[in-house]
Amino acid sequence: MDDRGGTVRAPVRLGGRELGDTAIMAVVNRTPDSFYDHGATYDFRAALAAVDRAVVAGADIVDIGGVKAGTGDDVSVAEELRRVVDLVAAVRARHPALVISVDTWRAEVGERVAEAGADLLNDTWGGVDPELAAVAARHGIGLVCAHAGGLPPRSRPHRVAYHDVVADVVRHVTAEAERALALGVRREAILIDPAHDFGKNTRHSLELTRRLDELVATGWPVLVAVSNKDFIGETLGQPIDRRGVGTMAVLGVSAWLGARVLRVHDVAAAARALAAIAALRSPTRR
Repeated sequence: MDDRGGTVRAPVRLGGRELGDTAIMAVVNRTPDSFYDHGATYDFRAALAAVDRAVVAGADIVDIGGVKAGTGDDVSVAEELRRVVDLVAAVRARHPALVISVDTWRAEVGERVAEAGADLLNDTWGGVDPELAAVAARHGIGLVCAHAGGLPPRSRPHRVAYHDVVADVVRHVTAEAERALALGVRREAILIDPAHDFGKNTRHSLELTRRLDELVATGWPVLVAVSNKDFIGETLGQPIDRRGVGTMAVLGVSAWLGARVLRVHDVAAAARALAAIAALRSPTRR
């Protein structure tokens, strides 16, 4: 039992490093059409500088992406490789102790970034390429098992419905995690992600936020990626560039309910929010 009377958290070990109770994953998108920064870190040097800033701000993990999650121009395997492989290699050389994640659903990309020094494959599209887990196992690196409601990559939900979205998410991500484990991915290197807004509408994403403790109760470490997402904007009536406060509120709820990894654009703000959560939870302050 921990000091709050809950279940002791399983260790999360990536890249030879054991993460603490809550870790910050910084987003660095090497894409020309990112929904958040509109290509600000597409240039190689800009992306590398963004990684440096994230490390200084307190990021435990940097998540590098080469393909925009939403709809847009097609990105071939070759182009995705061009965007991410050299960047992963440069970040590994520059920050030897940093945990490097790559946001991809493609096994071909997973293979190459693992060779370049990645520690984690962040499969936000729910296992659409079943070979990706085998890549993680073969290279001894981690895997994020997410839920996208069966949608193909880079598509948006249309009139999506679930009898119980949380139950559907739990069923899918735990099955993917068990499959990865059976293939040889280390248990302490597997995370699950409800993937807010992926194959879900705002109501579904809010329900997942309120009931995140049900995912935590599975025993698999939970990653939450909510930074500046549409469900926050729609709920609060705010455009992308004014969703920071809403993002920090959802991150606070998620951390309180037991999320282990928080994927964010604003690392410094997330670090302050987590420090506040830790202070509020501390038994010495009661």
